[in-house]
Amino acid sequence: MVCQQEILTQKVTELYEKISSLDSLHPSEDVNTLFTQLVLTCIPPCPIDITKLPKRTQEIRSNLIRLCGEAEGLLESHFSTILGSYEHPLDHLNLFPYYPNYLKLSHLEFTILTQNCTHVPNRIAFVGSGPLPLTSIVLATHHLKTTAFHNYDLDPSANSKAFRLVLSDSDLSRRMFFHTANILSVTNGLKDYDVVFLAALVGMDNEEKIQVIDHLGEYMAPGAYLMLRSANWARAFLYPVVDPSDLRGFEVLSVFHPTDEVINSVIIARKLPIPICSIHHGLGPIIRPCKCSDIEAFNPLNHGNLIEELAVDEHLS
Repeated sequence: MVCQQEILTQKVTELYEKISSLDSLHPSEDVNTLFTQLVLTCIPPCPIDITKLPKRTQEIRSNLIRLCGEAEGLLESHFSTILGSYEHPLDHLNLFPYYPNYLKLSHLEFTILTQNCTHVPNRIAFVGSGPLPLTSIVLATHHLKTTAFHNYDLDPSANSKAFRLVLSDSDLSRRMFFHTANILSVTNGLKDYDVVFLAALVGMDNEEKIQVIDHLGEYMAPGAYLMLRSANWARAFLYPVVDPSDLRGFEVLSVFHPTDEVINSVIIARKLPIPICSIHHGLGPIIRPCKCSDIEAFNPLNHGNLIEELAVDEHLS
């Protein structure tokens, strides 16, 4: 087992050195090849404890997550621009090479949500939606056909590109809203949402992630649901890890760790009906037995890709 972990970390280190030496992370053959190799290296089950890695490997992991996030954002921006050039962008989503992956990941998350939520959500917030908000689009189009989706991102240009994708659709243009904001500056508005999705790359390290989770725990409505994407074992070289014990003020309902080529783990939690001040006095989460076995496994990543979805104040009309 130790040998397997050493081989893994050595391969990841070699790929990190190649990726970090690239002149640009904009979509190109070299960028795609290296990140695909990285993902394929991290997918096979390898029970590695990232907290026990040497300091240098920990630094490489932190840097890799940020490089992955940058490359993912550039890829999504590139394809959002292409799609936005069409009169009806939503008719051409299959141009994005990983669109089938989003269809299946969103179906997984919808399944987990419906297993735990007793009603159809009226309003959903997606934090870290980016220029290509495929999770929101897929959920709104295929699964939650009456729900309003409020997408939050720091980048106004990302929101402009994202809104352009739904502008020509008479249905989604009325149900998709885009807000340019740091979610840490959104307070009472969070109480309006039945469900909050937190993109995998909102909060690049543990400290940042916990800060966002604590903020959501303070301002989300009691009984509202929080959906998070995490990573397990070697996949933690690609995405930040969310420890269920970090979900203070929430009841953790289910944690799903895929064992196939689905990269992200999925966590669902429910906001506890407790005073806000209790969260800051160290109230830990309530964790139910895992419902992982209730969900049928599947393989959405036909390309061995890195891409999973990440994170305009007024609703353009």
